[in-house]
Amino acid sequence: MTIHVVQFSGGIGSWATAMRVAAEHGTESLVLLAADTRAEDPDLWRFVHDAGAHLGVAPVIVADGRTPWEVFADHRFIGNSRIAPCSAHLKQKPCRAWLTTNAEPGNSVLYVGVDWSEQRRVPAITRGWAPWTVRFPMCEPPHLSKSQMLDWARREGLRPPRLYAQGFAHNNCFGACVRAGQRQWLHLLQVAPERYLAAEAEEEKLRGQLGDVAILKERRRGVSYPLPLRELRRRAEHGIAAT
Repeated sequence: MTIHVVQFSGGIGSWATAMRVAAEHGTESLVLLAADTRAEDPDLWRFVHDAGAHLGVAPVIVADGRTPWEVFADHRFIGNSRIAPCSAHLKQKPCRAWLTTNAEPGNSVLYVGVDWSEQRRVPAITRGWAPWTVRFPMCEPPHLSKSQMLDWARREGLRPPRLYAQGFAHNNCFGACVRAGQRQWLHLLQVAPERYLAAEAEEEKLRGQLGDVAILKERRRGVSYPLPLRELRRRAEHGIAAT
């Protein structure tokens, strides 16, 4: 029997992926594999369990045990939009360890919730998960927008993750993802300043250890400089336009 393993991140794309896999292959050999980064919105886990109950499949949750900030401290490197060691250590490695133990590449397929608008990511993801076969059901027609996936979940009787209603494009890291740009961080400052300030405090702690480094960058006269969250907030509070 082929094992069908969905990378079940708690995002709406991974949910839609699981629904398509279940429709094609049933749920007897369906695995919903979720990685706990200890940095997610509690409502993400509410949705993960609600979605699992709807499919009749209990999610399998794996964890490294650290938070992203602990990973950054351990590796003396703050994640950013280009390099995010938190993803590698808190998601990819625990999931790969589970796959190695429980899903032989020859009798299992891995499914990732990247959709048709992100197809540029497919080759790298496919290479990264070798030797497992990787499929991307949401890259296949009928193509759905994120809004259509959210509507689909509602029609199934599920309440979508609240981060989408708060204006975030993705349901990860409680809106404080190091891969995000200035726009999302400013949005976080507006809708959840306490979460922004918590991330700012963690960044400042690491800056005290590592020097003038930051999640964000800005360019001035063609040169890239660190842009600390504290400085971005100061500019926002004084009405200074982001660069």
